[in-house]
Amino acid sequence: MTGSHGTPRISRREADVLAALGERLTNAEIAAKLFISVRTVESHVSSLLRKFAVADRLALAGVARARTSATAALPGLPVPRTSFIGRAHERDALLTALDTARLVTLVGPGGVGKTRLAIEVSGAIHIHGGFVDLVPVRPGYVVQAVATRLGLREGPERPLLDAVVEHLGHRPALLVLDNCEHLVDTVAGFVDRVLAACPGTTVLATSRQRLGLPGERSVTVGPLALASDAERLFRERAAAVDPELVAEPAAVADICARLDGIPLAIELAAARTASLGVDTLRAALTDSLRVLDGGRGHDQRHHSLRAVLDWSHDLLHPAERDMFRRLSVFRGGFDLAAATAVAVPADAPPAGAAASVADVLGRLADRSLMVRYGGATSRWRMLETIRAYAAAKLAASGDEAAVRRGYLRWAARTATALADRVALSGDAWTDEFDGVADDLRSALATAPAGPDEVAHRLARALGELTYARRFLRESVTHFRRAADHAPAATAAADLLVASDAVYTVDRASVAFDLLLQAAERAREAGDRRGEAVTLARAVVTVHRFSAGFTRPVPPDRVRQLLGDARAAAGGGGDARAAADGGDALVAAHLAAAEAWSAGVTPTGAALAERAVAMADAVGDEVLVSGALDLAGTLAARAGRLREAHRIARQRLDLLPLMPRHRPECAAEVLDICHVAWLCAFAAGDLPAALDTAETIAADEVLGAHPYRAASKLVPTLVMVGRFDEALDHARGMWHAWEAAGCPTAAWMAPAASAAALAHGLRHDPEGHRQWRARAVRATGVTNPALARGNDSFASFVDVRVAAHAGRFTDAAALVERASADFPPGRHETYARAAAAELAVLAGLPDADDRLADAAAAGDENEWAAACLARARGRRHGDRDSLVAAARGFARVGARFERAVTLLLLPDQAAQGRVELEDLSVPGPVG
Repeated sequence: MTGSHGTPRISRREADVLAALGERLTNAEIAAKLFISVRTVESHVSSLLRKFAVADRLALAGVARARTSATAALPGLPVPRTSFIGRAHERDALLTALDTARLVTLVGPGGVGKTRLAIEVSGAIHIHGGFVDLVPVRPGYVVQAVATRLGLREGPERPLLDAVVEHLGHRPALLVLDNCEHLVDTVAGFVDRVLAACPGTTVLATSRQRLGLPGERSVTVGPLALASDAERLFRERAAAVDPELVAEPAAVADICARLDGIPLAIELAAARTASLGVDTLRAALTDSLRVLDGGRGHDQRHHSLRAVLDWSHDLLHPAERDMFRRLSVFRGGFDLAAATAVAVPADAPPAGAAASVADVLGRLADRSLMVRYGGATSRWRMLETIRAYAAAKLAASGDEAAVRRGYLRWAARTATALADRVALSGDAWTDEFDGVADDLRSALATAPAGPDEVAHRLARALGELTYARRFLRESVTHFRRAADHAPAATAAADLLVASDAVYTVDRASVAFDLLLQAAERAREAGDRRGEAVTLARAVVTVHRFSAGFTRPVPPDRVRQLLGDARAAAGGGGDARAAADGGDALVAAHLAAAEAWSAGVTPTGAALAERAVAMADAVGDEVLVSGALDLAGTLAARAGRLREAHRIARQRLDLLPLMPRHRPECAAEVLDICHVAWLCAFAAGDLPAALDTAETIAADEVLGAHPYRAASKLVPTLVMVGRFDEALDHARGMWHAWEAAGCPTAAWMAPAASAAALAHGLRHDPEGHRQWRARAVRATGVTNPALARGNDSFASFVDVRVAAHAGRFTDAAALVERASADFPPGRHETYARAAAAELAVLAGLPDADDRLADAAAAGDENEWAAACLARARGRRHGDRDSLVAAARGFARVGARFERAVTLLLLPDQAAQGRVELEDLSVPGPVG
C-alpha cells in the first residue's frame, strides 16, 4: 500500500519505530522508549522491511534518515504560495534569538506579517516539533491543538499535556505557536510547563503581546521598509492580478506610504489594481484615509489598515458583503458545503445555491479577503485580522443570531455525519474531524443554554468523536453538555454514556455520581425502567470498583440504592420478578446488582451464575463480561486460580465484540485486559500472561498510560527469563512514575520486585537492593519489613534469590514470611512453592511439611507445580521429578528456570549451561 507519490503508507506507531531505527536503537531500547513490548517492535520492524522492500535494519535506518531529510519542514508548517519579501533584519534577529533563548515571541499588530516571518524562519530549521495555528482555537483547547498537530492521543492517567511533554522529551525540538493573542494566559501556562519539562524544546510564538514568562525574548515585527520592500510587495502582488500593470514609481511609493508599509493593507490594495488601476486606486485610498484624525504616531499607525478594510468592504457588492460577514463565524477553514450552509439563510438551500456561493467566494478571494487552499477539494479561510473585522460587521448587522443558528445546524450535521463514519472507516475520518473540530467546538460553545435539539445532537456527536479521537477528558465534558441541552429522558442516556467514558480518565466514584444524576433525570422523565437500570449499575459500581472510591459509600446507602432499583423495576422488585415480567434487560442489571451485593457469601456464587445466564439472555457482551467478572473474582478469592483464569479467558473472547470507539465499552475493556493478565500470571500461564501484557502495551488507550503497561510486562518477562527486555521496561516504567510525581502505586510494586529478581538471579546484589527499595517506595509504605510482609511477590523474590545464591542464613525467616496468609488470587502460589524449595535447599527441619503445605499451590499454578517438582527432585534425588520440572518450566516458557533445572540432571547439564549462556545469566550457587 503506498501513498500519493509511491511512498509506502505506514501507521503512526510504525513511523515512531522507523524514526527510532534511524537513531540506531536496539529493539529493547525502542520498546522502552515507546512503552511497547519488544515483540511488538519486532512485528513493526518486520512490517517496515516488507513495506519498504529492504533487506535489513541498516537499510531501514537509511530510509528513516532519508524520510527525515525529505520531510524537513515542521509538521503543520504552511506552504507559502507567494514570495517572501524583505525582513532581512528581523529574520537575522529572530535566528539569533532562537539560538540564545528557549522562548521567543514575535510581537506586532495584526496584518504586519508575524506569521509569514515565522513560517520563513521555522521552515529553514530541520528539527523535531510542530507548527500550530491557534487562530481557530478556543480557550481551554490549546493542548488539544498541539496534540493534534503532533499526532498524540490521551490515555488513562496520561492527560494530553503529559503526552505532549513525553513526545517532545529531552531531544532538540521547535514548537511554533502562531497567533496567541486571544489565548495569552492559557498559552503562557502551557509553554511554562513544556519549557520546564522539555529542556531541549524551544518555543517560537507570534502574538500582539508578550506571553510574560521569565526568559522570554521578544522580536518586534514592524511595517515593511518604505522606498524598497513595501513597494516591491505591492508590485509583485499587483502583477499577480494584472500582469500588464504599468505603475509610476512615485504613485506606488505614495500608496505604500499612505498604508504605513503594513503588508496586509498593501496586499488588499494591490488586489484592486486590476479593476481600478493604480491612479484610481491612489485617489480612492487618499479619500478613505482622510477620515483619520490626528497624526500618524505609533498608537495610530494601524488605523490605516482599518481604513483600507473599510474601503475594501465598501467596494463589495451587497451579496459579497453579506457573505463576507456571514463567513466570519468560521474560526478555521471551511469547504463549499459549509459556506453554503451558513451563507444561505435557510435549512435547505435552493438549487444552484452552491454555485452562487462558489462564485462569490471566488470574488472575495480575488480581493484578498479570503484565502483559498487545499487540493482536489477547495477550502477557504479568512486571515484572523480580516475575520475579526468581518465579525464586527456581522455583530452590527442584526443578522448574527440567525447566522449563528445556521452555523450550529451545519456543525450538528457535520458532527453527526462524522460520528456515523467512525465505526465504518477506521481512522479515515480523523483528518476530516481535525479540520473542523475547532469550529464544531465553537458552534457548541456559542449555542444558547437550555434544551435545544440541534445543540444536543452536536454535543452528543462531539462526545462520541472526541472519545474516538482519544481526547478523553473532553469527551466527558461534551456528554455532560449534551445532557444540559436534552430533555430529561434523553439527558439520562447522555449522563449514562458520560459515566462510561469517565473510567478512562477518572475514578469510579465520579462514574457513580454521574449514574445517580442519570437516575434522577430518568425519574424526572417518568422512565422507571431507565431509573432501575441506572441505579442497579450504581450498585455494581460501588462493589466492583471499590478501589476507585476515596471514601467508601456507606453500606446502608448501597442497600437503599438496590431497594430503589427494585422498586423502580416494579413487578415484585427483584431480578427474577423482572425476568418473569418479560423485561430481560432490567432483570439482567438487577441480577448483577444482587450478585455483587451478595459477594463472598454462600449465595454469592449461585447469584453470580444467575447473573451470567440473564446477561446471556440479553445478548449484551458488556453485561456478560461484567457478570463473568464476578464469577472469576469469587473463584480467585477462593483460591481457584485455574478457574479464575478460565473465566478471564472467556471474557477475553468477548473483547473483539466491544468496539473501541464506544464509551459504553471503556470500563469493560480496561478491566478485561487487567484481569486477564492478573489471572494468567497468578495461574502460572506465562505465555498467556505475556500475550495479554503485550496486547495491553500495544493498545492505543491501555498502552498510553506512562507506566501501567510496563508494570505487567516486567514481571512476565522476568519470569520467562527475558531479563534484558524486562529491565529496559522497568527503567522506563520507573522514570515515567517519577516524572508523574511518584503517586502511590502499590500495584506497581510487583514489577519493581520482579526487576529486583532479575538482578538477584544475575548475582547483582546492588541492583537487587535498589529495586527492592523501589518496590517498597511504590507502595507508599515507610516500613520496609511491613511492606515485605504484606507483599506476596516481594516475599517470593526474597526466597527465590536466596535459593539461587545459596544464602541460607535467614532461610527459616524468609520461608516463614513467604508462607504467610496473603490475600488469595495474586502471587501467593509463587511464594509458597519457592519457599518450599528454599526449605529443602537450606535443610530446614520442616522442609517436608512445607512441600506438603505448598501442594495446593501447585494445583493452581503451573510455574509453582514445576518449582515443587524440582524441590521434590532435590529433596529425594528423584530424576523423574526433575525431568517433570524441566518439562513444566518449558511448557510455561520459563527458560531460565528450565536451564537451572537441567543443571541438576548430569546428562543434560551441558545443555543447561548453554541455555544460561544464551540468556547471559550465570548459573546458580545454591
